[in-house]
Amino acid sequence: MDKLAPIALFVYNRPSETAKAIEALRINSLAKKSEIFIFSDAPKSKEEEEKVKQVRAIIHQIAGFKSVRITEAEENKGLANSIIQGVKELMSKYDKVIVMEDDLICSLDYLEYMNEALEVYQNNKLIWSISGYTPNLSFPKAFEEQVYLSSRGCSWGWATWKDRWKKVDWGVADFEDFKKDKERREAFNQGGNDLYKLLELHMLGKVDSWAIRWCYSQFKRNTYTVYPVKSKISNHGFNLNGTHNRGKDSRWDVELCSEKIQLPETVSIDKEVFNSFKNYYDLDWVGRSGYFSRKYGFYGFAQKFKRMFRK
Repeated sequence: MDKLAPIALFVYNRPSETAKAIEALRINSLAKKSEIFIFSDAPKSKEEEEKVKQVRAIIHQIAGFKSVRITEAEENKGLANSIIQGVKELMSKYDKVIVMEDDLICSLDYLEYMNEALEVYQNNKLIWSISGYTPNLSFPKAFEEQVYLSSRGCSWGWATWKDRWKKVDWGVADFEDFKKDKERREAFNQGGNDLYKLLELHMLGKVDSWAIRWCYSQFKRNTYTVYPVKSKISNHGFNLNGTHNRGKDSRWDVELCSEKIQLPETVSIDKEVFNSFKNYYDLDWVGRSGYFSRKYGFYGFAQKFKRMFRK
């Protein structure tokens, strides 16, 4: 295996989740050979200062990696800017990177899987990124591969290469033309009918998402993300304290798999799996309601109303 990819871990205000995410990485077989870079965002408000302080105390105790380097922001950047700036910094020094967030738990072989996939698919320009997470899809009985392709990237434990990263237009300069093109919008939504809506909300300033811009750049280049059939990542961020994932949603729960994956040199689209993936991400009426409430400005009220009934 070539030189291992550096790990970028983005943390904020969740000490318990951060400690669990770090421990899961630490017990990976390749941890001692891996460099890890921790990016800690600054508190957005006085109320968050204590938890950010607790998180920073935890990351300064990290051991078990080849090296640990910590960057503590002095002002709050938000997740989107933190990830864009942090990954950009690493890509100025490295040719590839593995990206994690503080609410993700990885399998025992996660670093091995990611590094091997980065090596196997590096020269395949149809591959945009590698995902560690996969939802619980229904696979056809005849499907024998241990990985599959989707036209949509995933932000829950992912990896990519410098040459792909450099192609992203974070300003989405062509959005005005794109939104008028129904055929291209429908093509974009082959990864899930929430994609165009998320991009629209971002451009309207209703959400701040690096991931939807990443997915849009992937779509424009007709490229794919490699997913494991059995997930190497589980997300523990669905709680009332999460910044972007609020409330409980067992739909995204998965069982971690630490069985070694055999990576084929070439991966092709399986139409049945491709459609199953799209259907999993398509918005139901609750999701569509969330989109309209964000777009027209009553999302905050709706969330407060939901939390009242959870108490």
